[in-house]
Amino acid sequence: MSAIVAHNDCQPPDACAGASARRAFGPNHRWKVLGIGVAANAGFSATFSGIPATAVVMRQGYHLDNASLGLALGLLGLGVALSELPWGVLTDRWGDRRVLLTGLGATAAWLFVMAMLVVPTKMAVPGVALLSASLLVVGLLGGSVNGSSGRAIMGWFGEGERGFAMSIRQTAVPLGGGLGALVLPSLALALGFTAVFGLLAVVSALSAWFAWRWLHEPPMEGGGHPTTAASGPAPLRNIEVWRISTAIGLLCFPQVAVLTFASVFLHDFAGMGTFVTSASLAAVQTGAMAMRVWSGRFTDRHGNRRPFLKVCSALSALAFLALWLLVIGAAGSPLLLPLLPLMVVVAGISVSAWHGVAYTELATLAGARHVGTALSLANSFVFIGFCLVPIAIPWLLVVFAWPGVWLAAAICAALAWPIFLRQA
Repeated sequence: MSAIVAHNDCQPPDACAGASARRAFGPNHRWKVLGIGVAANAGFSATFSGIPATAVVMRQGYHLDNASLGLALGLLGLGVALSELPWGVLTDRWGDRRVLLTGLGATAAWLFVMAMLVVPTKMAVPGVALLSASLLVVGLLGGSVNGSSGRAIMGWFGEGERGFAMSIRQTAVPLGGGLGALVLPSLALALGFTAVFGLLAVVSALSAWFAWRWLHEPPMEGGGHPTTAASGPAPLRNIEVWRISTAIGLLCFPQVAVLTFASVFLHDFAGMGTFVTSASLAAVQTGAMAMRVWSGRFTDRHGNRRPFLKVCSALSALAFLALWLLVIGAAGSPLLLPLLPLMVVVAGISVSAWHGVAYTELATLAGARHVGTALSLANSFVFIGFCLVPIAIPWLLVVFAWPGVWLAAAICAALAWPIFLRQA
């Protein structure tokens, strides 16, 4: 069996419905679409998670204090938060192909500019304002990836396999972040930030090429409608969509704390070197990747996405409470310090295992015609966390030290539990 798929690179999707006989694809083409989604998300994850993993080297190379470092990393998240919803609305109007190509191409070009102009050299060191503004632009451009790739996957996969497919797509986030955490700090130490930004530019450009080669609109049925119909009110008027989006954002706050400042915590508080900090963050991302695949398959089989999300929020709160207690104990007993990387890994995995399930439930609630908007709404909340958390942590350190940081993370995870929807 084969499917006739309309191109959408020259017109909005609705306008292309009448010209659907452009090109035929086999039923397994959906796996190529999934691969594109994984590549695009992994590439951008290597940027927004990998750059914070270089925090210790960045602090030294750009002559930053903790507050300036937090501002720079926070504006990277702010850029994504501000652009996610506009990109998502454009995706629902223009189609995923055009938006993904535009966003990935522009991100690659801007990272190349940064590799040339926004790096410390023997002659000059860019100021915090230039670095922060540059990272803000990276976020504004990279916000195109989530909604467009999610819309493509939801259109190409059926109800019984969407959780699994979206969870595989979400493994791209820890996959890219893990590779970034493993490679970029050492690359920054050895070759500087020209190599860091240059490598990330190449990754974005390759993802754009894959999208240009294989990403097209999903099959259309008899009347020219997508394989799934829109249901309920539009996402921005749907209280259930807002609830899940808010809970996703809250549960991402502790995850962001791990991604952005775990390397600083392990270096400054636990006295760990670059290898241990990089390996710990890579272990978080690897474990999260495995758990996301398992959770997608598990919830597809049992139809229990909503209860699963509640359990994840509760377990995450307990994990960060345990980390809080361990930090308090290690302050008085240095023998406990070697346990801190392990506890960071456990807490980081527990708060990163649920993404594919949550995004699938959110997209199902929104309906096929509004997937881009709904996913982007959720990611706006996520990247508000990527903005606020790195800025807040230095101030929490001043007032409450590291125990206060991890206790705040536990509180955010606990707050998400009652907001997630109950099983219908």
